Amino acid sequence: MFRNAEEKDFALYMELAQEFYHSPAVMHPIPTQYMENTFREAMRSDEYIILRLFEVDGEAAGYAILSRSFSPESGSPICWIEELYIREAYRGHGLGTKFLTYVREEFPSARLRLEVEPENTGAAALYRRLGFTPLAYVSYVAEPYKTEVK
Repeated sequence: MFRNAEEKDFALYMELAQEFYHSPAVMHPIPTQYMENTFREAMRSDEYIILRLFEVDGEAAGYAILSRSFSPESGSPICWIEELYIREAYRGHGLGTKFLTYVREEFPSARLRLEVEPENTGAAALYRRLGFTPLAYVSYVAEPYKTEVK
C-alpha cells in the first residue's frame, strides 16, 4: 500500500505533485523545478526526505513526503509530513488514517508535524481525530538568496 518511490516513478510523482499543487489543499502552486529537485533529493538519499507512494489494487492513489530533523522545542526527533495527497477517488476510505498510523509506527520517538489550509476541514478533522493539536502561531519563511547568472 505504501512504498518508497524509485527512479522509475518520476513521471508518476510529477503527475501526483501537479495534482496536489493545483488543488484547493494548497495556497499556491510551486515551480515544476522544485518538484523535480524534490524527487532528485529523495532518490539521492533518505537523509532529508522520504517520498512514499500510495497504491490501492495496483493503482496510484497518492503520495506523501516526509522530512526528518531534530526539534529542540520537543527535545526529540521530528518528522514533518510535508505533503500528503490522496486522489479524490481514494479519499474517505481510511487511507489517510492508515498512512499516519504507519508513520507513527515507523518513527515512534518522533514528534509529527504537518500544516493544513484552514479551508481543508476534512483533513483538519482527520488530524485532530488522530491526536494532532493545532499550534497557535504563524510560520514565516525566507527564501534562499538568488544570484543572477549573466
